[in-house]
Amino acid sequence: MNYSRLDAKDHARDHMRGIWAAALNPFRPDFTLDEDGLRANIRHWIDDLDIQGLFIAGKQGEFFSMSVPERKRNFEIAVDECAGRAGTIMSCSDQNFDTVIELAKHAQACGADYIVVHAPMLHFVTDPDDTVYNYYKTICEQVDIGIAMWSHPDSGYLMSPELCARVAELPNIVAIKYSVPREMYVRLTRLVGDKIHVSTASEAEWLDNIIELDWKLYLCSSPPYQIQSKVDQRMNDYTRLALDGKFDEARAVSQSLQPVRDAFGASRPGGKPQAHGKYWQELLGQVGGPVRPPLLQLTDAEKATIRQAFETCGLRV
Repeated sequence: MNYSRLDAKDHARDHMRGIWAAALNPFRPDFTLDEDGLRANIRHWIDDLDIQGLFIAGKQGEFFSMSVPERKRNFEIAVDECAGRAGTIMSCSDQNFDTVIELAKHAQACGADYIVVHAPMLHFVTDPDDTVYNYYKTICEQVDIGIAMWSHPDSGYLMSPELCARVAELPNIVAIKYSVPREMYVRLTRLVGDKIHVSTASEAEWLDNIIELDWKLYLCSSPPYQIQSKVDQRMNDYTRLALDGKFDEARAVSQSLQPVRDAFGASRPGGKPQAHGKYWQELLGQVGGPVRPPLLQLTDAEKATIRQAFETCGLRV
């Protein structure tokens, strides 16, 4: 690690910036991890799309269907391919707390920049705040690496802005991926100032959050490599314009992406987000592959619908 636990916040404030993308994991037809395909995707994302950081082994990456050794290998490949050219944040989320710590320690040991851990599902708990605070506090005490919180509806509750601000006081908490209604993340941003990065996964809200909330980090989902190509990088373009204070120009570029956003969203079957995302990647020339069971594969008819949307959305490839 290039920083100590007590320096984690300062390090993240200086280095955890720009557009970070959540990686989908390519699998082979026999459902083994396609390591060569993953490496090829990472090189494309960094070299061609200038993505500043990668979120590895998260929900997009189907971590729930991967063994602990596979998740560790996923970390190692990302660190090796990024090689200091892009940041890494490893998802160590798991319902088993020992697994969270095992993955966190491995991420730290293999050279990851940060980890992310989502708030746990809590059975029978009706007042989660003290339990969730202690959850993150215990993780912080066992590793030195910078940690991002992650609150989303899948946990069965949402961390309040006040709880998030309380957890943000822990020394190696550096960010939060806050998948909540906008009024909640606006409140948290005002509560924590620049103490930690606050972000959300919605690309459609990213520009407003740069302009209105002075956000510096997009953390993170798959749009950075799904609505962009080597020759069409409008998300990068509007981001740079907005960070340079050229808000009107940035908004015009962002608005031009709306047909791409609409095509992507309208063509996605409700129960197959990862399968849809991987097929869209393939249409862009990236490595996709199947999803792992028990997730559902796309039908031929669904692929035809997606292909039609892709070919008419205006994204240049």
